[in-house]
Amino acid sequence: MSLTLYYHPLSSFCWKALIALYEADVAFEPKVVDLGDPAARAAFAAVWPLAKFPVLRDEARALTIPESTIIIDYLAQYYPAAAGLIPTDPDLARQVRLLDRLIDNYIHLPLQQVVGERLRPEGHHDPFGADQARGGLRGGYDLLAPMIAEPWAMGETFTLADCAALPALYYADYAVPLAPWPRLAACLERLKSRPSVARVLREAQPFLQYFPLANDR
Repeated sequence: MSLTLYYHPLSSFCWKALIALYEADVAFEPKVVDLGDPAARAAFAAVWPLAKFPVLRDEARALTIPESTIIIDYLAQYYPAAAGLIPTDPDLARQVRLLDRLIDNYIHLPLQQVVGERLRPEGHHDPFGADQARGGLRGGYDLLAPMIAEPWAMGETFTLADCAALPALYYADYAVPLAPWPRLAACLERLKSRPSVARVLREAQPFLQYFPLANDR
């Protein structure tokens, strides 16, 4: 098989790439990487030196493609079934990319800061930093909510923006519940019903107990 995805089922950015692959029904070999295993980490670092997932390897083109957004760009360029994830209209494409960047920078990033605080060893916690990150999430929600269309982020077409929105909103809901932002809460529920998303969530289910905020609800 030409494509191999290096990933972990719990990783939010891996979800983003998986949704795109499943949405377009692109065949690939899944390779789960346990970064806690030194041998597995070393093998992965030989593919991508930063050893951060997701990473897509295309043996047919002898290319290694890191970063979830770039992976989806690549799929849209070379796989016709994935082309719709990036609109052909340049103005719409720019809006999709803007939503993707806003979601990653203003929801995903502060969420990871909250999770990172939970993972700090005893004696090294930073509750003030975690509170700041939660404030950043609220600001991200305020920014994103009026920009989201229905039924999908851009309207009738499922795009890169939806691939980004699902993992960010799903996990962020643990840190700062979406209920006061009903537009985003409704967006998340619609996304969960999408077959490609439902498959990702189903595959992640055995691992969700290990999410650092899993017991906060």
